[in-house]
Amino acid sequence: MNIAIHGVCGQMGRTVLQIAQQENKIHNIYGVDIQAGNLEIEVYRNLYDIPEKVDVIIDFSSPQSLQNMLAFAIEKNIPIVLATTGFTSKQLAEINEIAKKIAIFKTANFSIGINVLEYLVEKTANILGNRFDIEIIEKHHNVKKDAPSGTAYMLAESVKKGFAKDMHFIYGREGIGNVREKNTIGIHAVRGGTIVGEHEVLFCGDDEIITLSHSARSKKIFAIGAIQAALFIHKKKAGLYNMQDILSTLFDIER
Repeated sequence: MNIAIHGVCGQMGRTVLQIAQQENKIHNIYGVDIQAGNLEIEVYRNLYDIPEKVDVIIDFSSPQSLQNMLAFAIEKNIPIVLATTGFTSKQLAEINEIAKKIAIFKTANFSIGINVLEYLVEKTANILGNRFDIEIIEKHHNVKKDAPSGTAYMLAESVKKGFAKDMHFIYGREGIGNVREKNTIGIHAVRGGTIVGEHEVLFCGDDEIITLSHSARSKKIFAIGAIQAALFIHKKKAGLYNMQDILSTLFDIER
């Protein structure tokens, strides 16, 4: 199949390009980016400039590029692997609506390991109920723009699903009188150096703590996951897909 890497000149876009070049099921790779890049493939400024047919778009660009990309994908009936984070609630609603027309693969994290962690977090929350307090700590490099990370939110939503109840998020704590309230999830962001990505979910009970964690050692794991997603979503019918769909296929995990 032929793929377009949207945001190819960024760090993740370049990594996806390297992995895609090693995949024998991918025939042609087209780069798209508003920035110029010294790459071994031609880079187009706009998806509409690509001269050949594209089968799947892999997006590692920015939320500002969403509308143009969605318009192109609908017009050409092309599935999207959506790897960008930091969307507004309005944009998320638009993505959900567009998924009724084309196939969209959306996840905050393409690591197989982090998605196994998401599964374990939900199951653990379901077993423990709300007898344990939940705190999530995420760590990333010093140039990451959004905080908390999309993965931290993904893990927090898994806790809510496991508890089967609505909970509100507390972002860090400061000052006096911050006694922990019930039905809350604490989310804390650390930014420093070249940390690729680390996530911890703490289940804090009376005299015991259960910690579920994941540490990414390179960006390669996210690129591999994005390519797996592109192969998975190719020729899929309209709908919203995520890494749990791949996990259920690879490891026979119940969703």
